[in-house]
Amino acid sequence: MFARTARLLLRPGWTEDAPALAAAIADETIVRNLATAPWPYGLKEAEAFLASPKDPLLPTFLLFARTTGAPELVGACGLGRRPSGAVELGYWIARAHWGKGFATEAGIQLIEIARTLGLARLEASHFLDNPASGRVLEKLGFTPTGFTAERMSCARGGEATTRLLRLSLAEPAEQRIAA
Repeated sequence: MFARTARLLLRPGWTEDAPALAAAIADETIVRNLATAPWPYGLKEAEAFLASPKDPLLPTFLLFARTTGAPELVGACGLGRRPSGAVELGYWIARAHWGKGFATEAGIQLIEIARTLGLARLEASHFLDNPASGRVLEKLGFTPTGFTAERMSCARGGEATTRLLRLSLAEPAEQRIAA
């Protein structure tokens, strides 16, 4: 599955993307806010991620900025199944591209894909010490559940507290996404 937005191409990661992926995510601040990525994160870890089995029903994308030249890897996003069976939206953006709205733009597209797949609800979470991610999720229409939970962060070497959010996909898009 592929998708395009005004500024982004969302597509599956390929083996050839490993060097660009390793370079884009090689930042401890990014990796420590992901549940499963180890630190340090290098070419070997990028190759392993790209080769790992993916759920054929839930897309995982690399995000490429559409430019007049070669597309530039700016991050990743995807849908994943939690042990509870719930479907979770996740993303990361390379530090050089923070503050440009790429997470929101990719999130809007991913939510529309989830709706097309017939999903009724999405979940998301962010580590409490990463409030910027929470602001992105709220901008996408996710609402806090009022609960927190401990979640593993491989890069941190242990668990850290996350805030849990939820989004009903039954609401029209105009009502969900804050300006």
